[in-house]
Amino acid sequence: MLNKNITLTKLALVLSIGAATAQIKDTTALGEVIINQNRLQIPFSKQSKNIQILTQEDIQRLPNRSINELLSNIPGVDIRQRGPFGSQADISIDGGSFEQTAILLNGVKITDPQSAHHNMNLPVPLEAIERIEIIRGPASRIFGINALTGAINIVTKKMESNQISAQVYGGSSFKDNEQTSAGKYYGKGVQLGSQFLTKQTSHGLYFGHEDSNGQRYNTASNNNKLYYDGTYQPNTANMIKANVGYINNQFGANGYYAAPNDKEAYEQVKTAFASLQSKHQLTQAFSISPRISNRYNEDEYWYLGRETTKGRSKHYSNVFGAEINATLEQSYGTFGLGLESRFERINSTSIGDHNRENYGGYLEFKTEAIEKLMINSGAYINYNSKFGWQVFPGLDLGYDITEHWKIVVNAGSSQRIPSFTDLYTNQTANVGNPTLSSENAYQIEGGIKYLSNRVIAQAGYFHRRINDFIDWQKEDANTGSGTVVPWKPINIGKNKIDGFNASFRYNINDPSATTRYFTTLSYNYLNPSITLADGILSKYAIESLRHQVIANFTINYKNWMFTSANRFNERISYKSYFIADVRGSYQFQDLNIFADVQNIFDKSYIEAAAVPMPGRWFSVGAKYKLNY
Repeated sequence: MLNKNITLTKLALVLSIGAATAQIKDTTALGEVIINQNRLQIPFSKQSKNIQILTQEDIQRLPNRSINELLSNIPGVDIRQRGPFGSQADISIDGGSFEQTAILLNGVKITDPQSAHHNMNLPVPLEAIERIEIIRGPASRIFGINALTGAINIVTKKMESNQISAQVYGGSSFKDNEQTSAGKYYGKGVQLGSQFLTKQTSHGLYFGHEDSNGQRYNTASNNNKLYYDGTYQPNTANMIKANVGYINNQFGANGYYAAPNDKEAYEQVKTAFASLQSKHQLTQAFSISPRISNRYNEDEYWYLGRETTKGRSKHYSNVFGAEINATLEQSYGTFGLGLESRFERINSTSIGDHNRENYGGYLEFKTEAIEKLMINSGAYINYNSKFGWQVFPGLDLGYDITEHWKIVVNAGSSQRIPSFTDLYTNQTANVGNPTLSSENAYQIEGGIKYLSNRVIAQAGYFHRRINDFIDWQKEDANTGSGTVVPWKPINIGKNKIDGFNASFRYNINDPSATTRYFTTLSYNYLNPSITLADGILSKYAIESLRHQVIANFTINYKNWMFTSANRFNERISYKSYFIADVRGSYQFQDLNIFADVQNIFDKSYIEAAAVPMPGRWFSVGAKYKLNY
């Protein structure tokens, strides 16, 4: 109880010392944002689902260096980093597992079929992101399989000017380096970008490099990123968009998977991604949007370090996807329909050589024919070569009580196909289970929303049940002297969870004001119901959050900016922790200079596995943008 009181005192202290932001757009602009669902596109203000948005302005002001760290500021999102500085992170939504969250880039699925540990190995720099959309609750009706508890869609910028940009930054904990016995732990990075526009085309090319000697023994990291975003729009009725990226991410993996014996472990993950999509308005009422994509991933892991081939695993996976989406607008409503296919393959030293196919189709209908009532209903039908047929119906209802107040009710279902690791891995400490069934879930949710030009607030309650829930388990004892009992995934039965969430976003943005303010506050409570047999250990089932509080405050005075970002997490199986970060910056015309302090109270905490996260960390940097 004393610790919680101290934590709340720290939270009050941080909120009292303030925060900061760059020029913030009016909140009404957020209400008008079209959510880039694969199916029917609906403005944020009319959404009946629980959707959170991290805007470009949020990205600019928050004291974070990676997408992983940014997402820790989103209500309901649980970031469990296995390494600092964005080297690896597991992401889940509202108490689900990291395998139950779909990751997308501009609506294209980039989920890794080997393991969701690598879902966030993304080449996209923060500078190229317009916003991040988080769809909470079953999203299979929208995005197909593996969006069991939600989906995260990263939307890149629409380029509006010729521009070059550069960013440099560096930081340190000022603690002694354990490996060299000399020097301090540090990290540094550089980001370069260029935008080029013609009358009908736009091109964005970005390069990034980051390296760090870590924050404890064998946690050094090094990554290089290359990303291209291009658009060709010959007229208002036709548009073609291409995205291409590559990232080479290397890091010491001390404690990542097999602590305490993996102290020398090392991992290298290479990911290449490409997509080509277009939109064609064939008539005033009918449009189609075809899309193809490919994701290739290499994952190499050394259990005993790179000096020996003993304990080495290497995995190659490839995913090709093709889909076509269409909309038909009628006087009484809008239809959405489409087909998609997905081909997955893996070749691995510990998983083997496997492939599978997936085919899906959907039909949706939205209407506002009844005054003040938005109805969005539909179903997705899916066939998987291993798990057969599945249908995911869903219904979203939104009723406008007044101009600002809205009641929402939604219900949906979804499916999660086991990963290749779940099914086939064959290692000393982990063995797969080829007899696994897919996870199936349904969820009902009700809530109330308030939206004005300065305030966005919402509160809701949900109940979710997952059938054939998959968890990695083992007996809490050795079967004999010196015998290793491996972890093995099994369908343990039903996983029930009830949750309450509330969020408040307030933006004071009077253009004539010398001082501007921005704040967000959210609270999430989860009550999972999971029963484990006596003597059985669980790897993931009991690791979800119980309580989550996020409080960010910003103040912008002339060219000065100060931001305070704070989060409190209490897990079912881990100690609770409170983390506070701050950023200050100054804008000189085209040059922005900033300084961050992360974990200002130097809190010791663990988010995943046996990986202590960094203590207090100081960073400085500069961003330069030139329009020409």
